[in-house]
This record gives sequence, structure tokens and C-alpha cells, in this order.
Amino acid sequence: MRPLTATRAPVIHRTKALAGPDADFAAAPRPEPKTDAKLRLRGGRLFGRSRGSDPAPSRLSYRLQRWMLTPGIRRGLKIGLPVLAVVGAIGGYFAAEDRREAVVAYIADIKTSIQERPEFMVNLMAIDGAGTGLSEDIREVVPLDFPLSSWDLDVEQIRDTITGLDPVKSATVRIRPGGILQVNVVERQPVIVWRTRNGIEVLDETGAHVERIAARADHAALPLIAGKGADRHVPEALQILTTARSLGERVRGLVRIGERRWDLVLDRGQRIMLPTERPVRALERVLAVNEVQDLLERDVAVVDMRLGQRPTIRMSKTASEDWWKTNVNVSSGQ
Repeated sequence: MRPLTATRAPVIHRTKALAGPDADFAAAPRPEPKTDAKLRLRGGRLFGRSRGSDPAPSRLSYRLQRWMLTPGIRRGLKIGLPVLAVVGAIGGYFAAEDRREAVVAYIADIKTSIQERPEFMVNLMAIDGAGTGLSEDIREVVPLDFPLSSWDLDVEQIRDTITGLDPVKSATVRIRPGGILQVNVVERQPVIVWRTRNGIEVLDETGAHVERIAARADHAALPLIAGKGADRHVPEALQILTTARSLGERVRGLVRIGERRWDLVLDRGQRIMLPTERPVRALERVLAVNEVQDLLERDVAVVDMRLGQRPTIRMSKTASEDWWKTNVNVSSGQ
């Protein structure tokens, strides 16, 4: 048998014994109170010695953690940092000039190889709707050296250049399959001849310039207008000339007076002075009188319709002299 020795009493927890329901619970001894040696005074308070570090974070650490958890910062760390890294790597690579030049040359070679493929090449230009002279003018103002890549053609600029020609009313430009630059032109149709101090021009129905001619005989079938600013009133001039068709070949043309009104010029030096407002209506009144009384078949030099309430007729010089002679003879009794 072992000798009995003094031993420390075992710690008995308050657990129910397994012997049976009548077993007593053993009370565990209370912990020994802290002695004065284990206590210390700090800031006037009595604290116990901590056996481990405080798990609570510091104020700076707490704020840093809260800042890192904000959506913007998290998104920036997730997306912004990789993007900055990639941008920095690319910037570092292209910092050298020779590398930049090599990349630019490589891209230019790829672009050229694509643009010069046969399906993108234009070999000729076809012009429809234009006469021989106008077609030559178009080829002159649009000098293209074929074959040419369609990527090097500015279709809008070519169209603007063609429509800038006086005889061209409108134009469309497109690239047809087969490498053909198709140009469709609508020419201005000359309807009237305008005589100016600088020469003779042909105008269309809107008064736009079509071409300059050397002589009136080049367009003898077209009516004639003259005077400064007459080209800005071509539609009105055409209405007047249409109304005067009953006079036939007696009509010589229209003259713009003071950039305000028209004079209808007939053969034998006769003139019909039309008013500024409603000149067609005034001409119709003169023609109505002429049909009844043959006014324009007499020795009339001017029919002044500028004052609608008081039309005036001026006789020719010969008719005036004969009239004076007749009056003188009558007054003298001869």
C-alpha cells in the first residue's frame, strides 16, 4: 500500500453523479481571491492584470476597416487597380519611340492591305445625264487617277464639286459593284437669254446661270431679257412673256428698269411700260384694248401702264409731226 500523503483536494464540478437519482451534488470550491500582490493601481483605479490582449480594434483600425468596406472603395480596388496596372504596363511599353513607330507601321500595313483588296478598288468613272461638254468639265474638276481604293474616295466632296458647276442642277455619286464610280447628273435647262454689259448668259427657269454664250444667235429660239437684276426675276419675266404670246414675233424682249419693273419691247420701237405691282394684269388690259381697237398697230410709241388708274399713250415722232401739221393747217384755214 502507498503511504498517505497530503494532497490538494480535487476540483469537483457541480455535476450530477451517475450513481443514481439520490446522489448529492458536490459543490466546487470557490476561486481564491486575488491578493494585493496581483492588484495594481493605474490612474487612480484598481485594475487586474490581464492574462491576454484586448480583442477590440483601435479607433484608427476601426475607421480604416469601415472605409475599406464602402462600395466606392471596394469597386475601386476591384476594378480601378487592375485598370491602372494595365494602363501603366501599356504606358511603360509605349514609352520608347521605336516601339510606337513599330506599332504604327504595323497598323498602317494592315490597313493598306485591306483597302487595296480587289473588291475595294475603283477602276473608272461613268457619267450619265450630262452632255459631252459637261462630262468633260466634270472629269476636269474631279481629276481621279484610277485604279483607286474606294476608301480614298470622298463621295460627298465629289458630289459638292460637281454640283458647283453652273450647268448642273443636281447630282448623285455612288460606287457601283464592279469598281465603277457612278455619277448621275441633272442638267439645268436653258429657258431665257440674259444680256448684260459683260456679255450674254443663258439662265434656267429659276434664274440660275447655265452658261455664257458668244452671240444671241446661239440660242435664237429663247426669249431675251436685259437690265441689271433681271436674273433675280426670271419667273415673273416668263409669266409676262407667256401672256404676250398673242403678239407673236413682234415681241423683242423684256428690259428691267431700275431693278423695279419691266418694259415689254416690241418691234418698230414700241414699248409697254408695266407697273411694279401685278405687271401681268396690266399687260392683259393692253392686249384686250389691242384686240378691239388695234392699238399696237397704230403709230404708238409707248403705252404707259405704270399708273393703273390713268394709262397713257405716247405717239411716235412721225405721228406727232403729222398731227401738229394737221392742227396748224386747220387753224390757218388751209
